[in-house]
Amino acid sequence: MNRPAPVEISCENMRFLITHNPTNATLNKFPEKLKKYGVTTLVRVCDATYDKAPVEKEGIHVLDCKEYIVNRSNMGSDKSTAS
Repeated sequence: MNRPAPVEISCENMRFLITHNPTNATLNKFPEKLKKYGVTTLVRVCDATYDKAPVEKEGIHVLDCKEYIVNRSNMGSDKSTAS
């Protein structure tokens, strides 16, 4: 499958790299590509379709956006109930 090249976006002192998620066949090269762009944190915004261990093994922190949003919304509801 032919996938578009990654797109880099800069905003003030932040940089974002938009990529497709890797397939099982390309997972072994994915961390290498991320490191070429200087990625230190990867935020997965889609369902997790690949094992994050190979990426983390290369020193790249992986966050799952859906998990983060659910945790934050649960924290918010706890706070509002406690008030």
